[in-house]
Amino acid sequence: MRILITNDDGIYSPGIAALARVATKFGEVRVVAPDVEQSSMGHAITASRPLSYKKSPIHFEGIHAFRVNGTPADCVALGTHLWAKTDVVLSGINMGPNLGNSMWHSGTLAAAKQAVLLGIKGIAFSTPVGKDEPDFESLASYVEKTLELLLENDALALYNVNLPMNPRGIKWTRQSVRLYDGKIVPGIDPMGRKHYWYTVTPLEPAEEGTDRWAVEHDFVSITPLRLDLTNEKALSAALKSMPA
Repeated sequence: MRILITNDDGIYSPGIAALARVATKFGEVRVVAPDVEQSSMGHAITASRPLSYKKSPIHFEGIHAFRVNGTPADCVALGTHLWAKTDVVLSGINMGPNLGNSMWHSGTLAAAKQAVLLGIKGIAFSTPVGKDEPDFESLASYVEKTLELLLENDALALYNVNLPMNPRGIKWTRQSVRLYDGKIVPGIDPMGRKHYWYTVTPLEPAEEGTDRWAVEHDFVSITPLRLDLTNEKALSAALKSMPA
């Protein structure tokens, strides 16, 4: 099995190295990741300038690794072009959760979505960050268990996986779609200039069975997703209301 690994935190993130180490148990691994952090980039692609890649000086324990001057989606498009017959794309492990509505702007998930657009299975991994970096070594066994579940068949699929800091099990979940509060927080930098932070906070508690609920209760959340965003209920109602 050929496994392409990318992320949105950049080639130097400890999360991508941790994911690569586990992935070697399942097949041949190659890393193609952004040369700088691309968090919350969403599914942006680079169309106004050429892309290039360079071999990464980072040691990935015998794994070929390359850094790209582009977005996570760019890395998947370029990586699968250069490495023929890629079987699966893994993205992460992102330092920060990608739960609920945050999926919309996640660069980590966008990389997995790009894989599915190209006809390749895509799996995104994320974990919360506290005062210290996540303990990726302690999460490794659950990353491995998750991959055992999701790689057991070759069907084209898209999954969003979130690992709590101290997992006690795995849950299949749906996306939480409760409302979020997106607001701008102003501040002053050391030079006395105004700057602004964009912050998002859930407005409502997570409902049981969702990704947010699972992670809050120390379960690994696996959410199967699809690319078709059609609101079938609204479409059906609209079609029925049209004159014959």
